[in-house]
Amino acid sequence: MKPAMMEYYAPTGLDEAATLLAEAAADGGKVIAGGQSLIPMMNFRLVRPPVLIDLGGVAELTSMEVTGSHLSLGAMVTTATVASSSLVRRDWPLLAHAATWVGHDQIRNRGTVGGSVVHADPSAEMPAAMLLADARLEVRSATGSRTVDAADFFWGYMSTALEEDEILVRLSLEIPPPGTRWGFREFAQRHGDFAEAGAACLLPPGGRPRVVAFGAADRPFRAAETESALAADPAADAETLRLAVSRDAEQAGVADRAKIRLLAAMVLRAAAMARD
Repeated sequence: MKPAMMEYYAPTGLDEAATLLAEAAADGGKVIAGGQSLIPMMNFRLVRPPVLIDLGGVAELTSMEVTGSHLSLGAMVTTATVASSSLVRRDWPLLAHAATWVGHDQIRNRGTVGGSVVHADPSAEMPAAMLLADARLEVRSATGSRTVDAADFFWGYMSTALEEDEILVRLSLEIPPPGTRWGFREFAQRHGDFAEAGAACLLPPGGRPRVVAFGAADRPFRAAETESALAADPAADAETLRLAVSRDAEQAGVADRAKIRLLAAMVLRAAAMARD
């Protein structure tokens, strides 16, 4: 199938895009980033936006820079750019590594970090990475802008704090301190498929460990019990971590025991990668 009829706009500035969305949002108008999620949904007519606003020409959304102690990513930076960037590899290597797990070359070349975060698929790598990083997300509408913590952004299955007239503009990640170790693992039936379970782990020197699990619940989630186990004993044994992951998964609403076991295996592998 092909998309239903719509009006198409290609603004070249953020203010213009926000104004167009303000006029169209109430009737179901949408913005499109890389189109790797929205276009298939439109082709199957699962969504039928009467107005489509293409952000591809908004150059200010494609910048990537270090500002002070933070890595700043424009929402239209592609996943391929993140995966290959020497800047990201130097300051946020886990993010660059996670980006290599996103789909295939064609998807990474077109798909954007912001698009993945807003789509909020619970199996996606970029939302999990943003949650792990405690990222700050700048969103803008025609009436102003605001900043949302990643911890408050993901509400549930493909559901976020973004209002219908808002555009995700920028993502800001505090750069981990030197000596921070990290690990990332996921399981999928084939490379490039959506993860059935995955985990990301950050071990800052002298700081509290961070662990995020994804692919098993309705959103990525911080594994607080697992973090506490690693904080108490960085060399915590497999059984201790399995029990902690099980408690975290149950608190996140995961009831499938097989899924919990798979998630625990990914956390153990991510933690082992960070310890090496």
